[in-house]
Amino acid sequence: MTHPAIHPPAHVSRATTEPTEHPRSERGSFRRSISPSSLFCLSLVFSAGFGLLSPPPVQAKETAPAKELPELVGRLSENRYLTPSGQLLTPAGRQVDLPGMRPQALALSPDGKILVATGKTAELAVIDPSSGALLQKVPLPRPAVPASDSALPSPGTASTQLGKEPPGQVSFTGLVFSPDGNRLFLSNVAGSVCVFAVHANHPLKAIANWPMPKAAKRKADLPTGLAVSSDGKRLYVAGNLENKLYELDASSGGILRSWNTGSAPFAVVLAADKAYVSNQGGRLPSPNDPSAPSGKGTPVRVDPVRHIASEGSVTVIDLKAGAVKCEISVELHASAMVLSPNGKHLVVANTGSDTLSVIDTQSERVVEKIFTRQSPADLFGAQPNALVFEPNGKRLWAANGTQNAVAAIDFDPADQESKLVGLLPSGWFPGALAFDAKRKALYVANIKGNGAFKTLKPGETPKFGTKDFYGTLCLIPLPSKEELSVMTRMALVNLRYPMLAESRLPARRDQPARPLPERVGEPSVFKHVLYVIKENRTYDQVLGDIPSGNGDPALCIFGERVTPNQHKIAREFVLLDNTYCAGVQSADGHQWTDSAIANSYMERQVTAGFPRSYPGGKSEEGVDALAWASSGFLWDHAIAHGKTFRNYGEWMISEAGWKDGEKKEKPRWIDYWSQFQTGSGPLKLRSRPGIESLRKHSKLDTVGWDLNVPDVMRAQAFIRELHDFESRGDLPHLMLLFLPNDHTGGTRGKHPAPASQVADNDLAFGQVVEAISKSRFWADTCIFAIEDDPQAGWDHVSGYRTTCYVVSAYTPRRKVIHTHYNQTSIVRSIELILGLPPMNQIDATATPMRDCFVPTPDFTPYNATPNTTPLDQLNPEPRTIGDRQLRADAMVSARLPLDEPDRCPENTLNQILWRAMKGPKTAYPRWAVHAEDDKD
Repeated sequence: MTHPAIHPPAHVSRATTEPTEHPRSERGSFRRSISPSSLFCLSLVFSAGFGLLSPPPVQAKETAPAKELPELVGRLSENRYLTPSGQLLTPAGRQVDLPGMRPQALALSPDGKILVATGKTAELAVIDPSSGALLQKVPLPRPAVPASDSALPSPGTASTQLGKEPPGQVSFTGLVFSPDGNRLFLSNVAGSVCVFAVHANHPLKAIANWPMPKAAKRKADLPTGLAVSSDGKRLYVAGNLENKLYELDASSGGILRSWNTGSAPFAVVLAADKAYVSNQGGRLPSPNDPSAPSGKGTPVRVDPVRHIASEGSVTVIDLKAGAVKCEISVELHASAMVLSPNGKHLVVANTGSDTLSVIDTQSERVVEKIFTRQSPADLFGAQPNALVFEPNGKRLWAANGTQNAVAAIDFDPADQESKLVGLLPSGWFPGALAFDAKRKALYVANIKGNGAFKTLKPGETPKFGTKDFYGTLCLIPLPSKEELSVMTRMALVNLRYPMLAESRLPARRDQPARPLPERVGEPSVFKHVLYVIKENRTYDQVLGDIPSGNGDPALCIFGERVTPNQHKIAREFVLLDNTYCAGVQSADGHQWTDSAIANSYMERQVTAGFPRSYPGGKSEEGVDALAWASSGFLWDHAIAHGKTFRNYGEWMISEAGWKDGEKKEKPRWIDYWSQFQTGSGPLKLRSRPGIESLRKHSKLDTVGWDLNVPDVMRAQAFIRELHDFESRGDLPHLMLLFLPNDHTGGTRGKHPAPASQVADNDLAFGQVVEAISKSRFWADTCIFAIEDDPQAGWDHVSGYRTTCYVVSAYTPRRKVIHTHYNQTSIVRSIELILGLPPMNQIDATATPMRDCFVPTPDFTPYNATPNTTPLDQLNPEPRTIGDRQLRADAMVSARLPLDEPDRCPENTLNQILWRAMKGPKTAYPRWAVHAEDDKD
C-alpha cells in the first residue's frame, strides 16, 4: 500500500461544471465543503416537493425522462465519480485514499489519537484522524500453526510463534482495541487472531498470531467479530465456519470456553454479563427445514421457493452461567451490532432486509424495527452493514452499503419513534464506521472507495483495471441540521432516487406496443427474451479494432479474424462502446447479471479472498445461499409474475462425462470435439442445478461451466430445443444461455488455443442469433448478450468496460451508441419488456436501453459468419515451442487450475493471452499489471 492521498473537503455542487475551490484546513470543515451556489442549486432541484426523505411526487401523467448522466465511468471532476453500476459518488468530508486496500474494518483508539483501517492488503493502515495523514503501515504477523481440533487448548497454551509462511488475507470483519488501548486485535481470515502492541507514542507492532481451532472444511475456523471484556482480560471471537463463540485469554490467546451459535456468526457485542452474537444465516436448520449449502460453512435455512437464505438471528450467551440463554429471531443477514450508550438496547443491522432490529437487553425481545431505506415501501437496496452511536445515544449512524451513504437515525426506542432523518454521501459501499467524540466527527471506511479511480495528475490518461483497488476513508465533521439536509438531497441524487419513484408509475391505458415500454405493464412488441451470458472480456480486447467505436486497436487481441460474428452483429445492429460490467469477477459478476445487485456478504467475501465460498455457481463450493441477494434472481421474479422460463447452463454444475460409468479418466476437449463432429459418441452432456429453484426450469442434458465442452455444443443443444418449441408453437418468455468459452484455457498443451476457444464462442453466439432470426419467433424475440465480468483485463477507457450486444427486428441497423449502459440496464430492459416490476433499487434506477430500439422493424434475418480461425487448433506441447517466453507460458498454463472455475490468477492468464495473440515481442501494457494477482 502506498502513501494515502489526502484530498481537501468534498465539494457538493453538481450544478456547476467546475467545482469551487476551497482552502484546505487542518481538520477539513464540513461547512466549508458546501458552497453557497451549491446550496442554491440544490434547493432549486428539490424545491418542487422533494422533501428531506420523501420521494418526489408521482404524477399519473407522463414525466420527462431523467437527465442523462455523464457518459464515461470514472472520475468526472474534483470529488465526483461515476461508478460502473451507474451511481454517482460525491463523498463528504476529507478523503483519504488507501491504494490496494478495500477497507472493511475500522477502529479508533480509546484516546482518539489513531484510526486504524484494514481490508484486502496484509497490513494495517494507521491514520492520524486530525489530518488524515498516514502514520504507519504495519505488516501482519506470520501465521501460526492452527490449534488442534482434538481438544480445546488450556489457558496460556495457544502458540504465539510467528511462522515462516507469508501472511494471508486480512479481515472479513473484526478489529478492536483493548479498553486501555495497549493492544489491538484483528481477525485474520487465514485462521487466526493477530495481536499488535500499541506503544506510548502510538506506533503499532505485531507481537502474536493466535490460531483458531480447526474447522471441518478448513485448516482453521474463520474468525469474524471480536469483543474485549471491560477489564481487558477476555477476548471473544466469533467462529464463522464452526458456528461458535470462543472465549480467549486476552494475554495468551488460550481458549477458555466456547458456545454454539446460529449459522455464520458475524459480530460480537458484550453487555453486562452477556455476549450477543449476530448470525447471518439465522438459526441452524433442523432436519425438516428447507436448507441449502453456504460454502465451507454448515447449511442455512432457506425459503422453499427461491432457496435463498431466509432469516437472521442473535444468540444470547450468559457468561456467568456459561450457557446459551436464548436465540432471538431478527430479519435477513443479521450482521453489525452496536450497544446503546446506556446499555439498554442492542441494535442489529439486518443487511438483507434494509432494517435495524432494536433488542431490549433486559427482556431479550425485539422492541422496534427501523428502516434504513427512505421509505418502507421502497424496494430493497440500502444494505445497512455497519453501526455506531454518538455518545449521548440520541443519534445512530448506519452505513448503507448499496446506497453509498451513511444514514442518520434519531434513536427513540422508548416511544418506538426512531426514524431516519438524513443521509451523508460516502464513497462506494461504506462498510465500517467509527465515531470520534473528541473531534465530533464520523469516520467511514468505503470498501470499494471510488472504484479503480485514483486521483489523476492533470492530463493523465485513466488506465485502470478492475483490480486496481482504491479504497477510501471519509473523515466527516458532524453536520448541522441544514448541512445534513443538503447532503441528504445530494445522496438521493447520487443514488438516482428520482428514478425509483418513476419506476412505480402505473401503466397507462391504450398505449401502443413498443419494443421497450415506458412503464411496467405497458405492452411490448416482444414476448420472448434470450439473455446470453459470456465470460470475461473487455471491449478493447474484442471490438477495439472497429473504427466507428471508441476502441484502441493496439489493445485488441481477439479482433475480427477471431470474432467475425460479434463484429458483424455489432455492425449490422448496434455497436455499444460504453457498456460496463458492475462486478470484478465471476463471483460477483453473475450476481450483477442475474440479480442486478451484489449483497454485502458478497462484497466482503471479495475483499477477504472468499474464505467461506467462491459463489460462482459453477461448482459445489460456489453454492452459497448467503451470497444470493434477498431480492432474488431475475428468474425468480419472472416465475413469480407468471412468466415461463428456461435455463441453459447458468448456475448449473457440469456432470458431463463418459456414458460408460466404468471409465475413470476425465474426457478431454478433443473427445467432446470428435463427438460434436460425428453427431454421436460415448459421451453425455449432463448438469445439475447449483440453485434448487432452477431444477425444473433447466435443460439438464447440456452444461454450464466446463471448458472441455465446446460452446458450439451448447449452441447446438439450444437450437435443437428451439426447433422443438417451433413445432409446438410456444417459446418461454425468458431464456438464459451461458456461453463461457471466451474465458479460454491459456496455452496449456492438448487444449484449444486461445484464439480457437474465443472463435468457438463467437461461432456459437452467431449460430444462436441466426437460428432465432430465422425462426417463427423472430418478430417478437429480443436477444441481449454481455460478459459476466472483464477478468481484470485491459481497456483504454475502463477495466470495467465490456462487450454487449442487442439483437432484434426492432434494433436499429448500423448504429453506434455511446450511451452509458451496464448489466443492470439489461436487467431493467428485460423487466420492462416482460412486464416485470424491478427487483431492487439498483435495477429500478438503471438506465433502460432505449437507444437500442426503433419503432419500425426490419425482419431481415442474420446469417452467421463461418469461423476463419480453426476451432480445433490445439496448443503445442511446451517442449516443441521454440520461443523461450511462449514455452514458459505453456508450462505455466499446464500448472494453472484452468479446469476449476475461476481459480486461475487473472493477471497471469491475461499476460499469457496477450503474448499468445500479440507475440512475445509486443510489450504487455504495464498499466494493466496488478499489484495483486487475484483469482478471477
